[in-house]
Amino acid sequence: MIETGLARLLTTPARLAGRRYGLLSHGASVFASDAAGSNLGALGALQPAHRALHNAGSPPAALFGPEHGFYGVEQDMVAAAGGRDPWTGVPTCSLYGASVESLTPAPEAFQGLDLLIIDLQDVGSRYYTYAATAVWAAEAALAAGCEVWVLDRPNPLGGEVIEGNLPEAGFESFVGAFRTPVRHGLTLGELVRLEARRRRLADGGITVWPMAGWRRSMSWAETGLPWIAPSPNMPTTATAAVYPGGCLVEATELSEGRGTTRPFQLTGAPGLSPTALADRLTALALPGVAFVPTYFKPQFQKHAGQVCGGIEIVVTDPARYRSYRQGIELLAAVRALSPAVFAWRQAPYEFVTDRPAIDLLTGTALCRQAIEAGSREDLLGWCESWTSDEAAFREERAEILLYS
Repeated sequence: MIETGLARLLTTPARLAGRRYGLLSHGASVFASDAAGSNLGALGALQPAHRALHNAGSPPAALFGPEHGFYGVEQDMVAAAGGRDPWTGVPTCSLYGASVESLTPAPEAFQGLDLLIIDLQDVGSRYYTYAATAVWAAEAALAAGCEVWVLDRPNPLGGEVIEGNLPEAGFESFVGAFRTPVRHGLTLGELVRLEARRRRLADGGITVWPMAGWRRSMSWAETGLPWIAPSPNMPTTATAAVYPGGCLVEATELSEGRGTTRPFQLTGAPGLSPTALADRLTALALPGVAFVPTYFKPQFQKHAGQVCGGIEIVVTDPARYRSYRQGIELLAAVRALSPAVFAWRQAPYEFVTDRPAIDLLTGTALCRQAIEAGSREDLLGWCESWTSDEAAFREERAEILLYS
């Protein structure tokens, strides 16, 4: 089993002696111990980070939670509340509130602390908001005079594949905070290193605790770590695999499977033909993926209580599968097959009201325009343009990589 940054810190808890620190983490920030006689064994072999640190004799002074809250109880785009941790009595503070201003913590949030520890399980996609929270919290903590430690964890999509376009200027948002492809192939620690370099954050103020034993080619199963859902709709590693493309469905009135046991793996809507959609997508011969025609009934969110026709996405070859491209093709297929069923999301998306959600996710208007025009040539031309963006990013990231 690999060692996470948290596991490595817990081998030398004396490093925290005398420190008054805050911990930005969530339910997936766990310590997995398989060592007999561990001083943490009294609480079991799998412990939340704040309990493991508390049991090691160096409890945090404050707890901070990202979107969904410290315990991951809130759905997407729902403000999370603070309070006190019922196990340790430590105060908790939400870094995701009811306004766009709440997403960028003020330095005052870290007043009285001398260190911020960040331990979040990311899923390797540009839209996933924990990376933005980590970088913005680190920036605010440095401004408050705190040191910052990032305890690294694996990228469940691996670290080799880079996929997608770089977002254009003017399309920045909470789901597009950084100029990376959709699949960037970085761990959270590496992404923080990249942004610290770009933003010229204080030299020496940020320390990444790298993992021991992780390689960029590793699948999640090869890490030996248990999968703990980092957010309510990320229940399995299979969900994480389809998420770079599946998240695009959030920008439409189609159901992305929220309210079912297979979010992002299911897509559909009332009135959509499962067989017609599956046949159309299958004919594209996209590598590493199959489409199963199906019906499903979401229990909440879009089309709650209604039977939706659609498809289930099944990854057959993870090494060849390109989720972002598949997600683009899915939207184009539904728009061409059932224009009366297809519609873009009109409601605000992560507090943004002046741009369509699909433009925020793709980082451009080109994708939406090509789909609306029904222009296969324009859509393919845009997808082919990713190659130069991917190459440019691969070159830039080479200087901050922590793992071979």
